[in-house]
Amino acid sequence: MNKYSKSLFFFLTMFLSLTSYAQDWANLKFYQNQNESALQLSDSERSVVFMGNSITQQWKEKHPMFFRDNGFLCRGISGQTSPQMLLRFRQDVIQLQPKIVVILAGTNDIAGNTGESTLEMILNNIASITELAKANGIVPVLCSVLPAYDYPWKKGCEPNVKIPQFNDLLKKYAAENDVVFVDYFSSMANDVNGMKAELTYDGVHCTLEGYDVMERIILPVLQDILNN
Repeated sequence: MNKYSKSLFFFLTMFLSLTSYAQDWANLKFYQNQNESALQLSDSERSVVFMGNSITQQWKEKHPMFFRDNGFLCRGISGQTSPQMLLRFRQDVIQLQPKIVVILAGTNDIAGNTGESTLEMILNNIASITELAKANGIVPVLCSVLPAYDYPWKKGCEPNVKIPQFNDLLKKYAAENDVVFVDYFSSMANDVNGMKAELTYDGVHCTLEGYDVMERIILPVLQDILNN
């Protein structure tokens, strides 16, 4: 293969890779097989779906018993933003017919993973997810974005400023629309709105101790909803 053929091969490979990504921008294939299997489970084994990004995905990886023992399903995908979650919400949540969906989204939007987003744009996407859940008889639980002082992969986005601002907007939306709001941020933030050192390994993602804090906060809320 001469140098021109090698160059052509490289660009064709890149083009096909980008085209493939564009065709499944929301990564709908990620949970397709697991969704088919989940539909065979009893109602109690899929009573709650956790929808989110890498923080949710790693939650199950680090503490699988939390999901298995409680009949919870994980539908987190690393790097995802709220518009991607909105696109896959029908497939990855509604079709599973859970009683509750726990929604943790927004930090990757602030980082600009899929382009610049205002806080209002993020809120609008989460509001649409919430409305879809309600329309299908699923109780939405909105979670505050976890603290982060800065993003290792995208410096200078000021998440220490924007995350508290967004959480205030989300909390207000939840109150105005009779939606359960869960505050992780207050228990996990340090005095500069970053995450407490013992709860994270990179300033954004949680250690097992970080997930332990989240579990102590969310589990009583879910049990109360399921019992009533």
